[in-house]
Amino acid sequence: MLKPKMRWSLKEVDRIQSEAFAEEIGTSPLAASLLLGRGITKKEEARAFLFDEGMTFHDPFLLKDMDKAISRIRQAKEQGEAVLVFGDYDADGVSSTSVLLTALRDYGVSADYYIPNRFTEGYGPNEPAFRHAKESGFGLIITVDTGISGIHEATVAKEIGIDLIITDHHEPGPELPEALAIIHPKHPGGSYPFGHLAGVGVALKVAHALYEKVPEHLLDLAAIGTIADLVPLNGENRLIAKKGIRALRQSQRPGIVALCKQTGTEQSSINEETVGFMIGPRINAAGRLDDAGPAAELMLTEDMEEAMMLAEEIDAMNKQRQTIVNEMAKEAIEIVSRDYPPDEYPVIIVGKEGWNPGVVGIVASRLTDTFYRPAIVLGFDTEKGIAKGSARSIKGFDLYQSLSTCRDILPHFGGHPMAAGMTLSIDDVDELRRRMVKIANETLAEEDFTPIIQVDSEASIPDITVQSIEELNKLAPFGMNNPKPLFVIRDAKIAAMKKIGANQTHLKAAFEQAGQAIDGIGFGMGEYADHIAKTAEVSVIGELSINEWNNMRRPQIMLRDMRVDECQLFDMRGGKSHLHWLNDVPNEKITISFGRESADPSVVCVKSEQEAAQIEMDDKNIILLNLPENEQVIKSLLAGKAPARIYAHFRTEESHFFSAMPTRDQFKWYYGFLLKRGIFDIKQHGELLAKKQGWPYASIRFMSKVFFELGFVKLNDGKIEVQKDADKRDLSESPAYIQKQTQFNLEQKLVYSSYQELKSVLDKWMKGSDAYREELLK
Repeated sequence: MLKPKMRWSLKEVDRIQSEAFAEEIGTSPLAASLLLGRGITKKEEARAFLFDEGMTFHDPFLLKDMDKAISRIRQAKEQGEAVLVFGDYDADGVSSTSVLLTALRDYGVSADYYIPNRFTEGYGPNEPAFRHAKESGFGLIITVDTGISGIHEATVAKEIGIDLIITDHHEPGPELPEALAIIHPKHPGGSYPFGHLAGVGVALKVAHALYEKVPEHLLDLAAIGTIADLVPLNGENRLIAKKGIRALRQSQRPGIVALCKQTGTEQSSINEETVGFMIGPRINAAGRLDDAGPAAELMLTEDMEEAMMLAEEIDAMNKQRQTIVNEMAKEAIEIVSRDYPPDEYPVIIVGKEGWNPGVVGIVASRLTDTFYRPAIVLGFDTEKGIAKGSARSIKGFDLYQSLSTCRDILPHFGGHPMAAGMTLSIDDVDELRRRMVKIANETLAEEDFTPIIQVDSEASIPDITVQSIEELNKLAPFGMNNPKPLFVIRDAKIAAMKKIGANQTHLKAAFEQAGQAIDGIGFGMGEYADHIAKTAEVSVIGELSINEWNNMRRPQIMLRDMRVDECQLFDMRGGKSHLHWLNDVPNEKITISFGRESADPSVVCVKSEQEAAQIEMDDKNIILLNLPENEQVIKSLLAGKAPARIYAHFRTEESHFFSAMPTRDQFKWYYGFLLKRGIFDIKQHGELLAKKQGWPYASIRFMSKVFFELGFVKLNDGKIEVQKDADKRDLSESPAYIQKQTQFNLEQKLVYSSYQELKSVLDKWMKGSDAYREELLK
């Protein structure tokens, strides 16, 4: 048995239904089952999802207050009024700023942008920035990707005579700012058909309204913010991401071209992973470490030389960010393990002076991945007495809702159910921890702290082909609410398995079903090679992909989790001393020694059937150190039980198997020889006789002992004397004969059998009757 590291949750999709749907929409049953599992049940929906048929952008004026906003922007244009785009410092904020600023300038508005400094101003609109904007001659401020919680700042704007339009997508609070217009897909007074736009998606809708058509030339920027901000990639977001990725592949925007050159990325092969792991992090890096200005300028510049310089600058920032994150994450993990053990703290909250507030969100993600707990990481500014931080959550724990109950100690916070940012007094951190732990204890069950892995469908290896995987890829771009499909392959045989990589930390395997095989790669899963027996049937979960090498294309599965549901046998017979491998056996283990006490207190000595029957070993790893004296002891040990693994060592002090058991004909000849001689000196002539007959000398000694136990002979100082008046008895009445026969048979079953023969014997004994065990325990 091998327990999975996650809870497997399989979407139930009827195979007959998926085959019928596949025929209706013209795709494979594998792809059809995925669509059904994601709630896409109609032909029109499926064709739109796969092939963009009938997919269009919503009318931007369906957003509440859009008409007010466009009217005010038109007024600014007509009056030559300066407009300030107030953005945020992450990839969504930077791309939102770039989209709206470009649209305003194209519309003929005199516009500039302002992105606050994370370290000196914090998140969102702030009073000093608004007052400075007024002094600089701006009559209108339009926020992008921020502002929905800026109650005070909206009041300040009104007081100083500057109009404010808020465009945002973060969760609206119970009170909305008093602004000229609030454009938000979840506006409580609105009815927009899609509520999950990213900040850049909202900015794109404003641009759409200004251009009076979809601004195709801005879709590359819109895709960056949409994918990087991890909003659901369905509905209108899917259209933005899908068309935006195509635009990125062909983009002549100097900033995109420069980033691809700087990172060695083939622009024509850009996909959602390129945005999520290459473009997004570098744009984010500028605002995380210093000022987001270079990232915004990179997106806005039309000069290739300047773009290359800026791309090099933010690439260097990203490398610095990675170093800082690694150091902070290591330190945070140590603090959690030492001061806030996850068994006692269902929500992790850690903070320290000197921690960079720009990367606390990434470190929070690391803590959530490591401990699978909601995590809040804070950077302390002891001079100001404030803590700035970010939070990440797990399924089942709504961060935004939980933090909303702490508004009295959170003067500034915002976010989503799975992520949030905040500022609070350092003095209130312990109180925040107390409250969040209390909420978690009331809302989360024990099983919630084991990660869930959502499996889309079951697949058999013969059904997995290059063509079927290509069809699956039509579901891209993948992301939130449209994750990469995960498949389970059940009860596959292991054709090959080994550790790979410089540190042997990765796994390479081949799995087989019905004569067909598929390769598997598991990054960071090298240890599985030590914990899966060679004949085990294994179930695996992973992403299907195409491996292209040496002009050949083959299906493969990128492994995420594995499990073995049967008891596994690890054959440790005839090899090294158990001291060489015992410590590698996972915990929850029981080491059994039959008949002999051990100096090691962890070794359980079993001397009888009754003792063996009492040992509980379900789901435990069992090490069988030596050979029992009889079969009944080990049968009673295993009867009706379900160990996870058995490590069979079966060390023997003396092998009865290879000191061959004499045949009855040999016994008959030797007894006849003794009758003729009357007296035989075994010490002086035994070896010579054995040599003459071609027998082991041990056989002569053994037969002599049997005859003595049966009363056929007397032994005196090495001389054997036949007792002619002895009663007739069978060889099986001799204790020595019985013991040797028993040990001979047991060795044959347990020590010198093949792996498969041994597994069959042990499996049979484990399936033994519980009634037999209960009888022993009476």
